[in-house]
Amino acid sequence: MSDDISAQPTGDTHSVKRSTERSRRSPPAYRNQLAVLPSQRDRRQGSLNAKVVLVEYGDYQCPRCGELHTLIRAVQEQLNTSDQNDLCFVYRHFPQPQIHPQAQKAAAAAEAAASQGQFWQMHDILFAHQQELGDGYLAEYADNLELDVTQFVRDLYRQVHVARINEDIESGLQSGVTAAPALFINAIQYSGRWNIEQLKAAIVAASH
Repeated sequence: MSDDISAQPTGDTHSVKRSTERSRRSPPAYRNQLAVLPSQRDRRQGSLNAKVVLVEYGDYQCPRCGELHTLIRAVQEQLNTSDQNDLCFVYRHFPQPQIHPQAQKAAAAAEAAASQGQFWQMHDILFAHQQELGDGYLAEYADNLELDVTQFVRDLYRQVHVARINEDIESGLQSGVTAAPALFINAIQYSGRWNIEQLKAAIVAASH
């Protein structure tokens, strides 16, 4: 996999009519700024008081999001983020069901795992198996993580976590996000080239 990801969307447009209409009714004041700041509700690695807070809007079935997942992990390792005061990473859901029909269910699977204390473990599995996101695979991943599979499947069937996912989507739309992946560094949208050198440089610059 290349470390270089095109900075411009390549057709991964969010076309859910209802969400688009909401975005038109409530346009963001600054479309390159994060409208909803990170909080305790977010799925995060690190402290919200870190020098740099990196927020991603992602889609588990999106190939570019899969590449970015690997890139962010590499940046975290290179920046030695064992010190939580340096970097906080926040992941928010932005499934694009019109082009990635399994993305919404995958997001729900991550949240179902989160309810059992294993969001990040499921998060990593979903990105590692982007071509295998059917119901049977999701149940298998839950079993591999030793989750309560019955509860996990029930949560998916009852769409227990749809409101939370929709909150993430809405916050993205309010921030001017039209496609996944999208990144914000200290609440400002990152618009540079997505390779490890430039992304790491932007994070280091934001820490000063």
